[in-house]
Amino acid sequence: MAQFDNVSVKKKANVYFDGKCVSHTVLFPNGTRATVGVIFPGALTFNTGSPELMEINSGACKVRLSGESDWKAYGAGEKFTVPGNSSFDIEVTETLDYVCHFE
Repeated sequence: MAQFDNVSVKKKANVYFDGKCVSHTVLFPNGTRATVGVIFPGALTFNTGSPELMEINSGACKVRLSGESDWKAYGAGEKFTVPGNSSFDIEVTETLDYVCHFE
């Protein structure tokens, strides 16, 4: 999907890790939400409250889910899921343009 139609977008940016991750929240008519943003190159750890589906629009990264030892590489057009009440490590090697869907 190239765009979201009939949504609301929160104007205030979500800024994390001293500006290394910046996103905006998108609210859908059915009550679900997502964030649309960028993560700049570097290594970060994110904690999750609810399950997440991460779609990579462009860029490159490696991800290691909590409790796993292996890293998996992701690039444009790929996605990965993260369980709720968990965390994941991400190493961004090329600025990441992403959509994170909260389930």
